[in-house]
Order: sequence, then structure tokens, then C-alpha cells
Amino acid sequence: MRSILAGAAVVVGGALLVAGCSSGGSSSASSPASSAAGGGATSSAAASAPVTVRLGYLANITHAPALIGVKNGYFAKELGSAGSVKTTIYTSGTQETTAILAGQLDAAYVGPNPAINAWQKSGGTAIKVISGAATGGASVVVQPSVTSAAQLKGKSVATPSLGNTQDVAARYWLKQQGLTTDTTGGGDVTIKPTAPNSAAVLEFKSGQIAGASEPSPYDVQMVQDGGKVLLTEPGVTTVLMVTQSFLSAHPDVVSDLLKANLDALNFIKSSPAQAQQVANDQLAAYTGKPLSSKVIGPAFKEITFTADPDAASLIQDAQQATSVGLLKPVNLNGIFDLTPLNSLLSAAGDSAVSAG
Repeated sequence: MRSILAGAAVVVGGALLVAGCSSGGSSSASSPASSAAGGGATSSAAASAPVTVRLGYLANITHAPALIGVKNGYFAKELGSAGSVKTTIYTSGTQETTAILAGQLDAAYVGPNPAINAWQKSGGTAIKVISGAATGGASVVVQPSVTSAAQLKGKSVATPSLGNTQDVAARYWLKQQGLTTDTTGGGDVTIKPTAPNSAAVLEFKSGQIAGASEPSPYDVQMVQDGGKVLLTEPGVTTVLMVTQSFLSAHPDVVSDLLKANLDALNFIKSSPAQAQQVANDQLAAYTGKPLSSKVIGPAFKEITFTADPDAASLIQDAQQATSVGLLKPVNLNGIFDLTPLNSLLSAAGDSAVSAG
């Protein structure tokens, strides 16, 4: 189960300035195979034709498997002649959920809460979580003068977006400390959804906000700017989800996506220094500036990259979102389809992962 850890862990890093990416404004294609009309939403009659997989993810280190999968060509390699991957970079998982529900994506690396939201809004018909990617790597970092949650009363705390994983974690933790928040910026602590993540880093550095709940590497950067970690959220941070329609129409292509994800995870495990460099290079391709060596190492260190989606943690995320009024009670039975992943893990001699 997910637990909230409070403390004063110190990380070192530097500053990253990220230009805002609109939901459709930062795309690229991978693999030489030609695209089928309509992208991933091909008809069953054209199921054998090359498929274009529309894949979303964020320019975060918690999404390093996606960054590495693109940069090292794992998606292209595993899909082969079956198709290609068209990637779109988003500023938050909330945007990805909107794109999934609008039929603009076939698959996405997202945080648990955006996946839960997609499931809830569609009545359990839109998506399946098919793998984990990362756990840990998100923190509430506050100004050095703040030593407890109580000192945040009357102040502002930034989050990536309303209802995203770090937003829910911050609100729930504040509620546990007896502090109120609401969706319009009221309550004891003003929660300020701020995009892109780099804007929150700049606001923190200039003293405009008392703190921020951010994923890696942005939490690391704020510590480098003099902040301290008041809250560490160690549960699942990133999962891989696909639309149910795409999974039904193209199970072999989904298996190829999973293979590429596992390739990236294995690369991170076997070659951590190289993995950091590859992820940083791909990040720089989107942002125009690589992370400093003082950031990239600590950013990777605070994350566990794993195919296990930590089902118990995801369920607790839903409970926390309900507790703070951001989610109606939802039945998550069926949100996971880990059969394709476990088939691959079994073939590789690895242990199966559980849906809880």
C-alpha cells in the first residue's frame, strides 16, 4: 500500500527550463513502416496493414522508459514491419487523459491518477493499464524557511495540473495535516496548477510560491535552488496504458510496445550511466537544453524503474483522490490487463506481476 513519507532528504541538481508543449504540438514518428489511414484506429479488415501507434508521454525523468525507447529505437525495432510509433509530448497526464478519451492517442505513459480518471470517465470502457514503468520520484519541495505543513497555511503550492498524481498526493497529505484545499485555489493552502513543470521551478526560485509537488527532475531542481523535501510520495508514478479498442484490434502490436518498454527497463538496469545519458539526450531534443550532471544522477536515483504497476498503490491513489473530492467513488476491477506482460516476463524467465 502507498504510504506518505515526510522528511528532509537532500538532493542536488541544477535548473531546467522547459518550453510549454501543447497537446498536439510536439510530435515525432519512429520506424520506417508506412502509416495506415486513421492511425491506430484501423478497421479489422486492415488489421494486417502497418499500424501507426499514437503514443503519448511527458518530458519527465519518471517517463525515462519512453524517452529511452524512442532514442534507442526500441519501439521501431520491436514493431518492425508491423507499424510505427508517432509520439506526442504533453505537459501533464491530465492532458493525456483528455487525448485518450477524444480518440487522439492509442497508448500513453501516464501517472496513476490520470489512468484512473480515464477509467472512471469512460465507465471502465476506454483503457487498460498493461504495465508499470516507474515508482517513486515525486516530492513536495518547500522553501527553506518552511519546516512543517502548518507553515504552508495561507501560502501557495504549485502542482502540475488539477487531479494529476502529484496534485492528489499534495492535497491528501495537507488534509492529513488538518489543512484544507479546494479546486478553485481556496482553502487553507492555495493549490496552484502550473504548467509546464519548469514554470513552477522558476516560481519557486523567485519566491512566488512556498513549495511545489513535482515529479523528477523538477523536485531535484528545486532542492538545488535551496528547497528541501517535506514530503516524498513513493508509490507508482508512471504506468503504460492503452485504449481497449486498440488492444482488441492489435494485440500483437501491444505486445511489441510491451517488449520495447521492457527493453528500456532492462537497459536502465544493466547500463544506468548510459541510460541517464540517453534519456537526457532525448529530453534535450524536446526542451532545447540537457539536464546538468548534478540533476540527472539524483533524478534517476530517486526512481525505481519497473514493469510492476504496483496495483495496491494505484488503488490507494483512487481512494486518496476520492477523499479530497477530486474523484467520485470508482470500481477499479478490470482496469489492469497484465496477461500480455506476464507472458513476456514468463518467456524471459522473470516473475509475473500482479493486478492485486
